Amino acid sequence: MREINLSDLDDLALGAAILGTGGGGDPYIGKLVARAAIEEFGPVRLLSLDEVPDGAQVVACGAMGAPTILIEKLPGGDEMDLAFAAWEAHTGRRIEAVIPFEAGGVNSTVPLAVAARRGLPVIDADGMGRAFPQLEMETFNVYGVPACPTAIADEKGNVAIVETAAAAQSEWIARGLTIRMGGQAYVANYGMTGETARRVSVPGTLSLTIGIGRTLREAKARKRPPVEALIEFFAGTHYGLARRIGAGKVADVSRREVNGWSVGTVRIEPLAGGAPIEIQIQNENLVAEQGGEVLAVVPDLISILDLDTAEAIPTERLRYGQRVDILAVRVPEIMRTPEALKVFGPAAFGLPHAYRPLEAAA
Repeated sequence: MREINLSDLDDLALGAAILGTGGGGDPYIGKLVARAAIEEFGPVRLLSLDEVPDGAQVVACGAMGAPTILIEKLPGGDEMDLAFAAWEAHTGRRIEAVIPFEAGGVNSTVPLAVAARRGLPVIDADGMGRAFPQLEMETFNVYGVPACPTAIADEKGNVAIVETAAAAQSEWIARGLTIRMGGQAYVANYGMTGETARRVSVPGTLSLTIGIGRTLREAKARKRPPVEALIEFFAGTHYGLARRIGAGKVADVSRREVNGWSVGTVRIEPLAGGAPIEIQIQNENLVAEQGGEVLAVVPDLISILDLDTAEAIPTERLRYGQRVDILAVRVPEIMRTPEALKVFGPAAFGLPHAYRPLEAAA
């Protein structure tokens, strides 16, 4: 066991933005919420999956909604507390450990805030290994954990419980509630035991996130090219492979809100010339294509990074003229099984591509 304290939050936010693949909500906002909670209630215990007792009641949590909304609709700080209280009241079970439902963006930091406030440990794992836009796109769901009951709350104190048989139906209902809650809400779901969490989770993602941030910070201090440092760092992790798939200038950003998601396309003109790189977005970056060739596609990660600092640029902060690197990262094997690809592979997003593993690209 280790602790996450205030000194970890800057690294965590940097890493969460990269694992967020453009979405997951701005981790800077989540960092502020987590900082306030840790300052008031103290550090958060971080447990590896092996340290979680078999019978412990684990609940997943995170924010839901379009990332662009979060810029103007800031959290009050106690929304997740309300969702947890509603989940406990509905089930009659006491939550004993928290697990993020995704590894990227604000959802790497929001679980820390509720854990600090409630004196609970956070598990060093999650259900996506990155960020995805839909609640059913979880390894928890892939490997048999029911999504419901799902508790959902907003900053005005509104709370709802969703009970339905299918995770995709839970997403559909919760998305509608989120839209009516102003486009951003906070969710507790996927209740499971510690024994089950070991079987269905992507391991080590919070410590990975902190490691990514530390790598960027140390590269800057040593005046080392930060993308090279990131590629080397990922090679020593269970993700195993990262690759720069392009670099250029943002030439166009088309983005709109559709059914509670931020949907659009980014066009990047390569610095070295050649066909533009186009990246499709649904909250997160889904596929990068150049001249009809797929450079990377979900579930592998695609992060757009500032060319000078290698800090990730969330989709809601992309602007014309930004100079960027594009980093792709391979996901762990638990996310690349046939069962997993049915839930969050290219076809799940309506993309006309077969999954092509990053290591298979030229």
